Amino acid sequence: MDSSVKKLFDAIASGYDEQRKKLIPCFDDFYGMALSLVESAAASPKILDLGAGTGLFSGMVLQKYPNAELTLMDVSDKMLEGARQRFQHNDSIRYIVGDYSNYTFTESFDIVISSLSIHHLTHMAKQRLFMTIHQALLPGGIFVNADQVAGNHPASDEYYRRRWLEHINDSGLSREAIEASVERRKLDINAQLNDQIIWLEEAGFLDVDCMYKYLDFAVFFSRKDSRVPGATPHV
Repeated sequence: MDSSVKKLFDAIASGYDEQRKKLIPCFDDFYGMALSLVESAAASPKILDLGAGTGLFSGMVLQKYPNAELTLMDVSDKMLEGARQRFQHNDSIRYIVGDYSNYTFTESFDIVISSLSIHHLTHMAKQRLFMTIHQALLPGGIFVNADQVAGNHPASDEYYRRRWLEHINDSGLSREAIEASVERRKLDINAQLNDQIIWLEEAGFLDVDCMYKYLDFAVFFSRKDSRVPGATPHV
């Protein structure tokens, strides 16, 4: 991941949670759909949050699965410090400071989640990451990604941006916060929705779909085959 992305998120770590709801026009529906898709038959599912930041999405998941075994990963230690404060009374949560785009995971998870992070990667890095996530999931495991997407046409992207600017200018955010957010979005590398579905399928995922979309905010769902590789199928 580009080091400039880390620097920008280091700089806003302390006020990130407060700003995010005002920066996302569809905040409640966006995160609500993502959370509804995080489902497990296990009482204590092992969950990996990539680009976890201050733990906003993980905090929602923890309310749904209080006994979940959470691992939060982010390239910004300052962002993760916000998560450590959020979960200061929960000693079972693990934290990894590192770049998930080139990290080798040595354990497996029931669920991998991510929110508003993967769009910072190049398209090639996104494809590699989807393969890494597939490998890190247990059979039957799921991947829920709430992220930004590019439109199918430049006119769509122009419309998305205009609507977003209208929203944040009416959000009550300070001019400084608005300008900083506009600057951060210059580093976005949004990929088209259909391309991401293809990349997820090429990585080996099943049941791949976009379950929610509003402007350039989308929630993807995908599942790893529940059959253990090499197992003899039932006749």
